[in-house]
Amino acid sequence: MFPDSMTAIEIASAGGPDVLRQANRPVPVPCHDQILIKIAYAGVNRPDVLQRAGAYAPPAGASDLPGLEASGEIVGVGAGVTRWKKGEKVCALLPGGGYAEYAVCHADHALRIPEGLSMKEGACLPETAFTVWSNVVQRGKLTGGERFLVHGGTSGIGMMSIQIAHALGARVFATAGSDAKCDAIKALGATAINYKDQDFTKILNEAGGADLILDMVGGSYIPRNIASLAKDGRLVMIAFLEGPKVELNFAHIMMNRLTVTGSTLRPQSDVAKAEIADEIRKKLWPMIAAGSVAVTIDSEFELANAADAHRRMETSGHIGKIVLKVAGDS
Repeated sequence: MFPDSMTAIEIASAGGPDVLRQANRPVPVPCHDQILIKIAYAGVNRPDVLQRAGAYAPPAGASDLPGLEASGEIVGVGAGVTRWKKGEKVCALLPGGGYAEYAVCHADHALRIPEGLSMKEGACLPETAFTVWSNVVQRGKLTGGERFLVHGGTSGIGMMSIQIAHALGARVFATAGSDAKCDAIKALGATAINYKDQDFTKILNEAGGADLILDMVGGSYIPRNIASLAKDGRLVMIAFLEGPKVELNFAHIMMNRLTVTGSTLRPQSDVAKAEIADEIRKKLWPMIAAGSVAVTIDSEFELANAADAHRRMETSGHIGKIVLKVAGDS
């Protein structure tokens, strides 16, 4: 049996990392189609930082605690759950609540950790894998032989995008802001572009234009992305670190038959996320098991030090994923 209460990290009020505080919360009870996970590790993601700052409210019915992905052991199952049993080890996409000793999620949003990966690595997968697969492969329709550009190439999203695109046979380009980050991008087989002294639009146009761009920067990058696309190219937006508003000349979009689209993961329906999970299980997990896609971990912090994990993310100096240790491997 599991206890009635647990240690969690809550957001005291909107603000900087110091508003994250340790608290005692009731252990959530799994409802119909839900499982309860005793968390070993939790991934740290940019939406957690935005939520803490008051810029990304959780959807209705979701936990107010940050944390969108975790790994651990199933210790409870709700009515209607037949896929999982108590004692099984999983990683899971969460609607929130990952910064805690226990969390609930929809049973169809959990996945067995790919063969050969640790619990720590498993915790770094769900939010990143769901986001990249749904936007690069499903929405962006990337295929072998195409040219693909991702911004923020050494973020968790960026590094997984590079590897998936490479595994699909695409020619990959990625931007970053330091020599160390560019070296990490090159090590994954992509062409690195240091945005501080190189023009990604010029480089992509000299290569023939990007067939697909995945962008989480927005702002001034939006018109530059449009100018970097080949005819019939696609731009997929998943975040706006520079902001969502910009003046744009749509004539270039019309003349070059461009597609501009985007998505957010957290508000999507349980059914939509389950469909993404099913495709990830069938197509991405074998890539990971084969070694074509790997997890790079930048740093690990104890759950009590979640504020330091957020500070690390906000420096933008990380290469790969940041993870919180809750209970560790078990």
